[in-house]
Amino acid sequence: MLWFKKRDYPDFWNDYSNHFKKKQDTNIETIRFVVFDTETTGLNIKEDRILSIGTVAISDLTIKVSDSFECYLSQDIFKNDSVKIHGILKEGNHIKIEEKEAIMLFLNHIKNAVLVAHHTAFDMAMINASLKRMGLPKLKNRTLDLGYLYKKTDLDRSTKNHFSLDDLAKLFHIPQHDRHTASGDAYITALLFLKILSQLKLKKKLTLHELEAPISKIGLL
Repeated sequence: MLWFKKRDYPDFWNDYSNHFKKKQDTNIETIRFVVFDTETTGLNIKEDRILSIGTVAISDLTIKVSDSFECYLSQDIFKNDSVKIHGILKEGNHIKIEEKEAIMLFLNHIKNAVLVAHHTAFDMAMINASLKRMGLPKLKNRTLDLGYLYKKTDLDRSTKNHFSLDDLAKLFHIPQHDRHTASGDAYITALLFLKILSQLKLKKKLTLHELEAPISKIGLL
């Protein structure tokens, strides 16, 4: 007879996992959403690394600036070509922390919130790659993708399959302050998310399930 020992995970992962044992809120009006973004050394999930993580929470369909998180990670991998996009230097003035500490702080912040991002699958994949390097499972949170939500509105009458964050910001007349910083992009995404939700709510009462993209519709880029 085989006996399987339950794997021991660190306390911070167990604390994170325990949030999912409680019944989760699925009411769009009261859910805690966490809008997040990662700046990375590139787009290769296996080879590239996270440079910074930025978040801002939404509760009661209101952006809660006080409920936000930002960190910069020490760079084991440095790609000079990507600096012109994100502006994060290998040394620079930002206080940088190790990957493990950054992920611990991120998990403590998000808890069981519904995660929202633009091209969610890429940001999730980068976080999950970090978790894998730490010997941990993937994120447990439900997710929403901004691009998919926009395609569900009556505002999209084009045949385009891809809308950049810049495209959407211009369409909704949102100033692009701090563009290409994780916290700046998270805030722009949060503003867009609320505007898109308001458009979708004009059509019918929304459910969380209806807002989630089918697996076949989720792309990395």
